[in-house]
Amino acid sequence: MSHTPAAVGMHLSAVDTPALLVDLDAFEANLRQMQQAIAGFGAQLRAHAKTHKCPTIALAQIAHGAVGVCCQKVSEAEALVDGGVEDVLISNEVVGPTKVARVAALAQRSKLSICVDDEQQITALADAMSAAGNGTLDVLVEIDVGAKRCGVQPGAEAVRLAELISVQPQLRFAGLQAYHGSAQHVRSLDERRAVIAKAAELAAFTRDCLQAAGIECPKITGAGTGTFLFEAGSSVYNELQAGSYVFMDADYGANEWSDSSFPRFKNSLFVWTTVMSRVPGVRAVVDAGLKSSSVDSGLPLLAEQTSAVYSNISDEHGVIQLNGARDYELGEKLKLIPGHCDPTVNMHDQLICYRGDRVEAIWPVTARGCAW
Repeated sequence: MSHTPAAVGMHLSAVDTPALLVDLDAFEANLRQMQQAIAGFGAQLRAHAKTHKCPTIALAQIAHGAVGVCCQKVSEAEALVDGGVEDVLISNEVVGPTKVARVAALAQRSKLSICVDDEQQITALADAMSAAGNGTLDVLVEIDVGAKRCGVQPGAEAVRLAELISVQPQLRFAGLQAYHGSAQHVRSLDERRAVIAKAAELAAFTRDCLQAAGIECPKITGAGTGTFLFEAGSSVYNELQAGSYVFMDADYGANEWSDSSFPRFKNSLFVWTTVMSRVPGVRAVVDAGLKSSSVDSGLPLLAEQTSAVYSNISDEHGVIQLNGARDYELGEKLKLIPGHCDPTVNMHDQLICYRGDRVEAIWPVTARGCAW
């Protein structure tokens, strides 16, 4: 028999653990703040759904002004489209005949776009679209603006790929993917600003090269929660791919945010955990470990203001060193701020959404585990 950790109307204290909570007041404030922050710029939000993997949240982002969402995998895109999201960018390259055929099939029933950085990807997409029948697939050329991950070098190589896309009858060149992922967690605000200035310069250079070759570049898309105002203010980017802003996490909390123009998004995502063992005056052990919270960006933090520290983690346990803080009671429940929100969400089937002290909604993490 399956176990459900929560029900609508339940008091938060009755929600079983480990569970993933969403504070709806903070979440909704974050949705509003993002749209207010970018309202004065000529850039639109395409919220990144890899953060939440949840069509309910994607539709809420669109209702608040996003033009659509992006995701990283074909299976994520399928889950979002099946959940009612009509405009999805796969902000990644897709390789392999099975995946490419699924892209072409999905393009028959949604507004879909995808990124490429190799001639073979273009040929495969063109063949798959031809085999699938009708429709046109929007294709963006990804350029490497400093992340040293995917993407061709800015300039001539991007122009060559755009020309190859343009001659395919069922493909349409839709612009440039110019995302600098590692810049999102550069701690210093001035350093983040400088890194994005260089990225914008490379994107603008490539746009100018395309125009010189007679190719219009309708879209330059990128940006994330740590830098989106820099891309928005560059006059180069016209689409912003921030995603973590809806939840935030401990790693984003370690960034410098001294520029008053950046909104102070609230932590709305918490791992709910129970004290399962303790040594009074020394430590408490909770039931949220590696299977409940991702630690690729560091250990979770206790949400309350305290000198206690979540100091060690194993599969099913988290150790909290008290460091002079109060003793926790056996069975007491605590909120943890995860180190990295995206992979933490991928560990849970549901988001338990609460307001005040009551569960208001339960949203399925529909695209959990969609890694293919």
